[in-house]
Amino acid sequence: MKLPLYTMGIDIGSNFIKLVLMDYNPLSEGEGSGVRPGATLLDKQTEKIRKRNPTLVADEMIQVMLRKFNLGYEDIAYLASTGEGDLVKRKRGHFYGMTTHAKGAHYFFPDARTVVDMGALYVRAIKISPDARVLDYKMTGQCASGSGQFVENISRYLGLSIEEVGDISLQADHPEVSSGICAVLAETDVINMVSRGITTPNIIKGIHLSIANRIIKLMSSLKAESPIILTGGMALNKGMLQALEEQLTETGKKFIVKTHPDAGYAGAIGAALWGGFRHLKLASKEKIMV
Repeated sequence: MKLPLYTMGIDIGSNFIKLVLMDYNPLSEGEGSGVRPGATLLDKQTEKIRKRNPTLVADEMIQVMLRKFNLGYEDIAYLASTGEGDLVKRKRGHFYGMTTHAKGAHYFFPDARTVVDMGALYVRAIKISPDARVLDYKMTGQCASGSGQFVENISRYLGLSIEEVGDISLQADHPEVSSGICAVLAETDVINMVSRGITTPNIIKGIHLSIANRIIKLMSSLKAESPIILTGGMALNKGMLQALEEQLTETGKKFIVKTHPDAGYAGAIGAALWGGFRHLKLASKEKIMV
């Protein structure tokens, strides 16, 4: 019976910290061959940072996970970070966000060829190889009104929780699309819409359509290939998904788009997988040297 090889991945974003614990056991063919690793997601945890110290929040999350499985730091083969990884104590390595989202998307769907990371500050379209290596990418700027943070800001202004936004968007009958490219101008548009009596569902749906249009432009610029896997917090927003499907139909783009219930954990999962891969590589080199 093969003993578990525990790896942890922690993704520190601007609003949330995501943590996963995995049992990393690649198939005999090995990673790099296009074969999906036989890793198992054992547990996951997320915390909103609010006004707390992210370093302390991350450390507490790790401690909670270790206690839950009766493990110590010494039992974790590799603790890998992504996002704002400098805030993680006692990590063994850090991986760039595009590489971790690529690996996480590939874990969900081994046939993935393009990943769209729908994050809080920007959206990234990433073309990947059959073994989840990043080949090319395109991304929005931080000031663009096409990010999860922008959606959250507008939902707060409208008196909604971010969890309500998707369902409310589905109620729209005459959505009005914001004309602003910059987030500040787009927020001004929304204020004007409210003053003109535009309903909340139509405002939210319009925002989703605007973001969807930018995502499609990114994918076209990248020459994206299907299937396209959505990751990040907005990937589970029902209204966002509907808007993207509508815009794809309207523009005649025949992309196959998929998402996964754990799409928000893609970065953390990818970090844990790359951590396991690096651990085995280092262990192999040590054996050769001996």
